[in-house]
Amino acid sequence: MTGMTPLLQAALGGAAGGLALMIGSLVAWHWKLPKKVVAVVMAFGAGVLISALALDLVEEATGRGGVGWTAGGFIAGAALYVVANWLLGRVPRRGARSSGEVPSDGGSSSGGSGGTSIAIGALIDGIPESVVLGISVLAGGLSPSMMAAVFISNVPEGLSSTADLKQEGRSAGYVLGVWGAIAAVCTLSSVLGYALLTGAPGPLVAVINAVAAGGILAMLADTMIPEAYEEQHLLTGFITALGFLTAYVIGQLGGV
Repeated sequence: MTGMTPLLQAALGGAAGGLALMIGSLVAWHWKLPKKVVAVVMAFGAGVLISALALDLVEEATGRGGVGWTAGGFIAGAALYVVANWLLGRVPRRGARSSGEVPSDGGSSSGGSGGTSIAIGALIDGIPESVVLGISVLAGGLSPSMMAAVFISNVPEGLSSTADLKQEGRSAGYVLGVWGAIAAVCTLSSVLGYALLTGAPGPLVAVINAVAAGGILAMLADTMIPEAYEEQHLLTGFITALGFLTAYVIGQLGGV
């Protein structure tokens, strides 16, 4: 990132998350991937996210605001995700999900939400993730492990949602328009996270980091890991561990 202005770094971080969603969407639109492949990506992405929330988000929140603010934000983030996921599960579907589709973190398999709901869920996740990426610039530069976590975990969201939207009869223009808009919001959120939170009080930054961490962990426990386990079973834990280790190594190398 040498030579980049902080504002450009923040924009790049948000754009990377949006790009991952678009990549997943394009792959799903043009190819029908085996469910086991999607499950591997989801399990690996879950491990990367666990590493990022434990080693980046929570650690940063504790350093800036202490245990109290971090704990409060973490619980709030988890509760917000659970409530949002429950509301998304009540959204009427446009079409029926085929028996072979794999839901993503925008709506659990029990919630019965369709592709549009999954996309809304990706937006709910993407905004705080992108804000956190913008905040990481304030701490001296984009967090490599957080960027990897957002990118890797967003690919299966784009895959799953687009498969549903295609099944529901949506056009290519509609699908690409949805993900393009979400990518733009992610980029803007990262920029605003950097611009508006420069000089912000430590407790405020701590709460934002912790809210994102709590929401991500709730999402992983509710959706990504269980859905990956449905296809990969015992390999899920090993693949998730590999994801965690990959993000850890990237973070360590990025700090050298």
